[in-house]
Amino acid sequence: MDVVIFGKVNCGTCAGTKERVTFLIEKMGLAGKVPMQFVNLETYEGRAEGAFYDVYDAVPVTLIRNDAQEVLSRWEGVMPKSEELKPFLENANRAAAD
Repeated sequence: MDVVIFGKVNCGTCAGTKERVTFLIEKMGLAGKVPMQFVNLETYEGRAEGAFYDVYDAVPVTLIRNDAQEVLSRWEGVMPKSEELKPFLENANRAAAD
């Protein structure tokens, strides 16, 4: 499982989302087990990857993907709440323990 955040460098909500996800991953002891990637939509590469996931103007967009790169959950234009992220991270923690 991984977390992908699509956003812009000077976006406060994007930065807050990055911080929240990083904090939860570290707090749950999943650093190194659940990668988090920030995709900058202000670059050509970022826009191309964003287009693949239908990400255009509503930033940030946060995706939780499984190992097959299928989207399990998606938040658009808002910072996901910790309570919404925790179940996915707990499942990743259980899977890593198996």
